[in-house]
Amino acid sequence: MSLKGKDYLSIHDLSVDEIHQILDLAKSLKDKQKRGEEHKLLPGKTLGMIFQKSSTRTRVSFEVGMWQLGGRALFLNANDLQIGRGEPVKDTARVLSRYVDGVMIRTFSHLEVEELAGYASIPIINGLTDLLHPCQAMADIFTAVEYKGDLKGRKLAYIGDGNNMVNSLLHVCAKVGMDISAATPPNYAPDAAIVEEAIADAAASGSKINIVNDPFAAAEGADVLYTDVWASMGREAEQAIRKQAFAGFQINSAIVRTAKPDCIVMHCLPAHRGEEITDDVMEGPHSVVFDEAENRLHVQKAIMALLMG
Repeated sequence: MSLKGKDYLSIHDLSVDEIHQILDLAKSLKDKQKRGEEHKLLPGKTLGMIFQKSSTRTRVSFEVGMWQLGGRALFLNANDLQIGRGEPVKDTARVLSRYVDGVMIRTFSHLEVEELAGYASIPIINGLTDLLHPCQAMADIFTAVEYKGDLKGRKLAYIGDGNNMVNSLLHVCAKVGMDISAATPPNYAPDAAIVEEAIADAAASGSKINIVNDPFAAAEGADVLYTDVWASMGREAEQAIRKQAFAGFQINSAIVRTAKPDCIVMHCLPAHRGEEITDDVMEGPHSVVFDEAENRLHVQKAIMALLMG
């Protein structure tokens, strides 16, 4: 099944075969880069990058990735576009479809990304919304495969906020057959509709989905420990309240000891060291955080090449 011309909005939209197409191509492209081999799969292609949320990893990885694929990327700050002054999304979608070969958008509303995709005639890539972060989750699962091989029967424990990150991790784990246990405070659970989608996919893949309020219960026997900031971008005003609510929902040495002895620790970054993760764990032997960050580049190149090639 070909991904050419399709959108990449949610991992839930992908078949298991399509997920493995992305992972396999990402590995091939990473190997080529390590050997210094060119891999210009998108010569002459242009990616428009709309940013309503600022970023380090998303901007740099997509921009460098397009250059390495032989194309180019255009940074489009939403405040500099007419969309930032009230132009309808559907108009922007149809205009950009005449200029560029694909669009990556990093924004707040997931509905806005869906509307953009609905009116565009080119592939739309979800670089992040308040609901989902599918590029990061695909890079995470790629990293887990690098370290753990076949993920069926493996366990990922997510500890922290029930945000866009855990929503996409639920999607991808359920698709590939990896167990996932998410521990959040009672009022910060993952999106209920996403959990239902994951449970449905898990029935086919054989993975187990578990939503709990005890971080130690989630971490028990885990192959992968994962966390994210307690207050995602746009929720900074809730920082003080969340700091109190999330006390105890931290990946620290005690949590690491609860997981498997050879567990790996992930964080999508940026990290607030001393809050959701301790500095000693972040810098310790279990951490693969910077390999994970690097893999954004390789996985996103694979996504762009498959959609826009």
